[in-house]
Amino acid sequence: MGEQRVLITGAAGKVGQMVRARMVGRPLRLLDVAAPEPARAAEDVEIRTGSVTDAAVMRDACAGVGAVVHLGGVSAENTWGSVLDVNIDGTRTVLEAARLAGVTRVLLASSNHAAGFRTRGEGDPLPADVPIRPDTYYGVSKAAMEALGSLYHDRYGMDVICLRIGTMDERPEDPRALATWLSPDDGTRLVEACLSAPSPGFRIVWGVSRNTRRWWSLAEGEELGYRPRDDAEAYAPEILAGAQPDPSDPVHFRVGGAFCDAPLGEPM
Repeated sequence: MGEQRVLITGAAGKVGQMVRARMVGRPLRLLDVAAPEPARAAEDVEIRTGSVTDAAVMRDACAGVGAVVHLGGVSAENTWGSVLDVNIDGTRTVLEAARLAGVTRVLLASSNHAAGFRTRGEGDPLPADVPIRPDTYYGVSKAAMEALGSLYHDRYGMDVICLRIGTMDERPEDPRALATWLSPDDGTRLVEACLSAPSPGFRIVWGVSRNTRRWWSLAEGEELGYRPRDDAEAYAPEILAGAQPDPSDPVHFRVGGAFCDAPLGEPM
């Protein structure tokens, strides 16, 4: 019997597209409200169109898959109604559909903004399970996502791993990202490690590359087999142009950076 198919929600979004492009060797099922691109050469891909808030859509999407990588949702600060509907209710819908389908492993795309008002700390990097201090309604929705994942693990024995993702871009674009960057290659390595780790239970891990300036711990991800290779420091000379970040600037000492001062409920 071949390798079981993996469902990726939010597959047409930025992170979803990055991960899809690097998981060519796995059978995938891709779901988004906007139809993902059709299968490409060398891909074993099934396409589904629909919302993570639709229970019937999710039951169909989860049928017969071995794991779910839940990336779908509102990706920045927005109205309370929007983050409640899509990020919180939608996550519960995904987890419940996975449970009903007998899926035993779900990866949830949480965010550093679940702990945004934490300070980066001095010395040792912040552990991945640092308690929540959300910085926005968006951050609250990610904290709720983690709580739902914990509930479904404790109630039903599902393996649930919450990825507190930093700044996942093709390259770091500003001084803060020198600490928080998650390269697409490392992001996919993290997903693959979480899919492959034996019996992880419930975990929270930071989604960050092996950055020289990183604020967050890699230890929890490494326990699952994550081996990041990329370092944002390669871009530091270009980004900083001789000027170092001011450590007293909230953007550089709060985990959530500028989100901590963003107006609540206003789309970003």
